[in-house]
Amino acid sequence: QVQLVESGGGLVQAGDSLRLSCAASGRTFSNYAMGWFRQAPGMEREFVAGISRFGSTTRYADSVKGRFTISRDIAKNTVYLQMNSLKPEDTAVYYCTAGSSSLKLGDYWGQGTQVTVSS
Repeated sequence: QVQLVESGGGLVQAGDSLRLSCAASGRTFSNYAMGWFRQAPGMEREFVAGISRFGSTTRYADSVKGRFTISRDIAKNTVYLQMNSLKPEDTAVYYCTAGSSSLKLGDYWGQGTQVTVSS
């Protein structure tokens, strides 16, 4: 089992930045690829970003490329999502997830953190 706890969400204005954190506990952190998904009201949950087990490979949804950066600190068992130039359409609940690879996420999920971007 892996437990994931997100933090860092909040209410910001368009153009602002936020950094989300996801602290992992349980099994060895480096055994898992990590990622972020988001879900806006009335919408399906969608992929945002993923990072490989040791951080050598990252991938992003087209909608966030160039604005969001995913990273991980293995020593701290934490994965981050730096979000810059936020837009109102980024408003959603953001979920941290762990999986066997950055292409196969979703084995474990956090409870989510709300990000609201006002125009």
